[in-house]
Amino acid sequence: MKKQTEARQARHVRQARLVLEDGSEYSGWSFGKARSQAGEVVFTTGMTGYPQSLTDPSFRGQILVSTYPLVGNYGVPVKPKSAEPFFDEQGIPLHFESPEVQVSAFVVSEVCGEPSHFASGTSLSAWLEKNNVPGIWGIDTRALTQRLRESGVMQGKILVEGCREVTMETGIIPHPVEEVSPKEIRTYRPEGTASGKLPRIALLDCGAKANILRCLLARKVEIIRLPWNHDLSGIEYDGLFLSNGPGDPKSCGKTIAALRRAFDRKKPIFGICLGNQIMALAAGADTYKLPYGHRGQNQPCVEAGTGRCYITSQNHGYAVRKETLPKGWEPWFINANDGTVEGIRSAAGPFSAVQFHPEGCPGPRDTEFLIDRFIEQVGKTI
Repeated sequence: MKKQTEARQARHVRQARLVLEDGSEYSGWSFGKARSQAGEVVFTTGMTGYPQSLTDPSFRGQILVSTYPLVGNYGVPVKPKSAEPFFDEQGIPLHFESPEVQVSAFVVSEVCGEPSHFASGTSLSAWLEKNNVPGIWGIDTRALTQRLRESGVMQGKILVEGCREVTMETGIIPHPVEEVSPKEIRTYRPEGTASGKLPRIALLDCGAKANILRCLLARKVEIIRLPWNHDLSGIEYDGLFLSNGPGDPKSCGKTIAALRRAFDRKKPIFGICLGNQIMALAAGADTYKLPYGHRGQNQPCVEAGTGRCYITSQNHGYAVRKETLPKGWEPWFINANDGTVEGIRSAAGPFSAVQFHPEGCPGPRDTEFLIDRFIEQVGKTI
C-alpha cells in the first residue's frame, strides 16, 4: 500500500482538498487543470457515460461527484492530440451533450491515468486540463455521497496546493440557463432530405442536450432552435419542445410566460427535465428544490394508469409539487423511490412533460418511445 501511495504521489504531485460549506473537508490529489474552483456539490450514480455527464448543460457550474469508484478507464472520444470534439455535418457534437465541459470540477475516488479503448483520443485528466476544469481524486466518495444525502447539496470548493484560493460565493451562477442557451435562432433538417415541407418542431433551448437534436432529426422533422427567452411570436411550428437545463425553473420567467401563450395555440407541447418544471409553473403549479436531486441512470418511474415501471436517466435538482397541480392537470409518472412527480399531462390539450430524459445518452433509453408519441401527436394536427 505504501509503494502504491508513493507511486500516486509521484504521478500527481499536487495535493487538493474539497471543502463543503458545513466545514467538512476531504483530502486527495489534483488531476485535470491545477486550479481552485467553487460550485454546488452534487453527485451522480451513473456507472458510465462521464463524457456525456461532464458536457451536460444541466450540470452547469456544479462540482460533480461520481459515486462509481473508477472513472476514466475508457478515456475520452476526442480528436487525438488536439483533444477537440468530433462534430457531424450540422455542427452537433457526436459524443458529447454540448461542445464544452459544463461542470466546475469533477470529484472521483480513483482516476485512470492510462485509458484503454479504441475510440479514446486522450485521457480524462488531459481533457479536463485542456478545458480548464479541475478534478480531485483519492477521496472517499462513499462517505461524501452519504453526507450529501443526509445534509443535502451544498456549496463547496476545491483548493489545489499552490493555486490561488477561491471563496464559496465565486461558484454561484445567478442565471445558468442564460449561459448555456443559444443566443441566435438556428434551423436543422435531417441529412439527405429534400427541400420539401417537414413537420416543424420549435425547440425552446434552456440548455438542450445534443441527443435531443439527434433524436428529433432521426424522426424526420425540421427543428427551429430558439433561445430560452424567445417569446415565440412570429414563429410558425407544428409542435413545441421544451428542453432540459440547469438551475431553478422559477428563474425562467420569460420561458414560462411564452409557454402560457403557447397553450392557446393548442399545438402539441412536450417537455423534459427543466421543461417539465416550466410546464408545471406555466399551468399554475409550484416547484421546490430537492434535498440532493436525482442524478444518474437508474431512477425507477411508474406510469400512471398502466402501473408500468421504467428505468430512467435523470439530472435535476427541482421537482413539481403534486398537490399544486391545477384542475385539468395530473401526474403522469411517479418516482418509485421517493414518490416525487416525474411527469405531468393535461386533459385540456396535447400538453405533457417528463422529469427524466427519454433521450438519455449513453442510456438507458427505455422511454424514448415518448418522443415517438409526441411526433405522432404533431402529425395528427398538421
